[in-house]
Amino acid sequence: MIKQIEMRRSIRKYMDKPVEDEKIFQLLESARLAPSGSNTQPWHFIVVKSELTRQKLAEASHDQKWMRIAPVHIVCVADIRARINDDVDILLDENSPQPELKIIIRDTSIAIEHIVLEADNLGLGTCWVAWFTQEEIRPILNIPSDKYVVGIIPVGYADEEPKERPRKKIQDIIHYENW
Repeated sequence: MIKQIEMRRSIRKYMDKPVEDEKIFQLLESARLAPSGSNTQPWHFIVVKSELTRQKLAEASHDQKWMRIAPVHIVCVADIRARINDDVDILLDENSPQPELKIIIRDTSIAIEHIVLEADNLGLGTCWVAWFTQEEIRPILNIPSDKYVVGIIPVGYADEEPKERPRKKIQDIIHYENW
């Protein structure tokens, strides 16, 4: 697995080729199996194939035009109701103070990484997109205000082979026993 992790790249150019439904389902199944704190499983996924909706998602993501060519977008949403069951109104955005928001973002991020790695395993390319605001992204898909969009994963068959990007040396990031 380490070799696959080492070789995985963020893809921004895709072939004009649809992604098979079976592969999309397998990506979502890999996310479903991710671990989460207290097994809350706060994630939801919206599969977007519509060209118009993909265009709107790209525009809301600082008009990253390359996103439009990926035939599928998986919008990954964290649900704070997995941790807060109270019947109170909650508006989540980038400045929300709820400590539970950090937890659901963390857990949903684990599920997203499962998608990214499984996509590579299936011969698909992905790129994790998170450059948007909740205020702009949620209305496109009718996502309620108590949900938090963690990322959009454009998925397709890669039409590029990006070079390796620099990584810090292992000895520069490891600490033993304390900082």
